[in-house]
Amino acid sequence: MQLYNTLSAEERAELIDQAGKQRLTLSFYAYAKIENPQQFRNDLFLAWNALDALGRTYVAKEGINAQMSVPAENIEAFRQTLEAYDFMKGIRLNVAVEHDDHSFLKLTVKVRDKIVADGLNDETFDVTNIGVHLKAKEFNQILEDPDTIVVDFRNHYESEIGHFKGAITPDVETFRESLPIINEQLKDHKDDKKLVMYCTGGIRCEKASAYFKHQGFKNVYQLEGGIINYAKQIKEEGLESKFIGKNFVFDHRLGERITDDIVSQCHQCGKPCDNHTNCENEGCHLLFIQCDDCKAVMENCCSVECQEIIHMPLDEQVKLRRGVINGNKIFRKGKSDKLKFKHSGELSDLPLATAAKETPIRQKIKVKKMLLGKVEHYYVKAQVGLFVIENGDLKTGDTILISGPTTGNETLTISEMQVNGTASTVANLGDKVTIVLPFRTRLSDKIFKIIE
Repeated sequence: MQLYNTLSAEERAELIDQAGKQRLTLSFYAYAKIENPQQFRNDLFLAWNALDALGRTYVAKEGINAQMSVPAENIEAFRQTLEAYDFMKGIRLNVAVEHDDHSFLKLTVKVRDKIVADGLNDETFDVTNIGVHLKAKEFNQILEDPDTIVVDFRNHYESEIGHFKGAITPDVETFRESLPIINEQLKDHKDDKKLVMYCTGGIRCEKASAYFKHQGFKNVYQLEGGIINYAKQIKEEGLESKFIGKNFVFDHRLGERITDDIVSQCHQCGKPCDNHTNCENEGCHLLFIQCDDCKAVMENCCSVECQEIIHMPLDEQVKLRRGVINGNKIFRKGKSDKLKFKHSGELSDLPLATAAKETPIRQKIKVKKMLLGKVEHYYVKAQVGLFVIENGDLKTGDTILISGPTTGNETLTISEMQVNGTASTVANLGDKVTIVLPFRTRLSDKIFKIIE
C-alpha cells in the first residue's frame, strides 16, 4: 500500500509533459471534527494518488486545508473522494484563474496540530460563530461604505504585489502576528465600524472572523472564497475589480494576475515588477521580487554574495550550508537589507505600470522530449557545461533542450562532445558529458533530448 511519493519532481514533470493533458489548479478547506487525522490522511492519499492528483494538504482534528493540481478529466472523480465525507458534501473548490501543469509536482498530505497556524486557543471562544460571508458584488458594495474598514489578513510578501484598494495591509510575516495587531489598531471601532476581511482562499478569515467577534467587534464580514473566488466572480459577472495587481499563491506559479496593474517594484533596481523568484543559492533561497534584467545580471541571486557562492564547487556550497537552519527563512528574509526597494506595511493603491499581455500560462506540449539528466557544473572561462546521463543515451547529431528557471529554454544540436574526458560520439547511462555551450547553464537546469 503506497502512502508516499515514489517519483522525484523532475520525473513527475516529465510524465506530465508526456501525457499532454490539461491539469486544473484548485484549493479548498473545511473545518470539521476529525477523530483520526492519520487514518483520514492515509485514505485521502490512496484515493488521490490513484487519480494522479498532486498538491499540498494539511489535515488536523479541526479539518482540512488543501491546494491541489488535478487532471481536468479526473475532476469529478476527485470531487467524489471529498463528498464521501459528510462535512465536505457540496464543498466549494476554488479553481485558479490561471493554470500551470507544473503548479505541484508531488502529492503531500501531512497531519498537523492545526490546518492554519493561527496561534489561537480554540477552547476560549466559539470558532463556529463566524462573520457574514460576502460574494464579490456584495464585497464591492460594502467597500463603498465610509464606515467600512477592510483588512488584508495575508503576509507582507503577499500584499505587496496585489491588494484591495484602501485595505489595511499589516507588516507581518505570519497570520498569527496580524491578529493582535489589528485588534489593538481597531479597538476603538468595535461598535461603529464594519470590519471586512479577506485572504487568499478564505480559510484564514474563517477563524479570524470568529476571533474578532469574540473580541467584541459587532459587525464582522469576510470575503467568501477569498481573492481566488472573487476573481472568478468578477470575471463571470462583469464586475469592476476592487483588487489591484496579482494574487500571491503558494505553488510553483507564485502568483496569478487579477488586473493588469503592477503595484510593486523589483527589489534590486526599483523597476515596476511583480514577479517573485527564489534566490539561486540553495543556502539562501530567499523569496523576493526580481525583474528580468536583474535576473540576467544577478543570475537569479538576491545579492553579490549569493552570486559568488553559486559559482563555487558543489562540495564547498554544501559545507557552507552545513549546520545552517533555513526554516521559514525563505519568506521571512524577504525583508533583507540588501533589497533596497522592498515595501511592506502601508501600501499605495496607485499602479506603477501596466503588465504586458502574457501567453496563457498553461504549457503547450509542442515537442516530445526525454529527460537525460541535469547540469553538474559549468566552467565559465571555457564556456563548457558538464552533466551526467541519468536516463537513455546521447549521440552526436541529437538535439537537446536545456531548461531552468533562469536559463529558460535553450536548444542545441550536438556536433561534438567529451564523454568521461575523451572525445566520443555516444554517451550512455552514467557517463559524464561535457559540451561547449553558447550560453551559461546552472545547477538547477535539466537536460532533455528532443525526440522527433
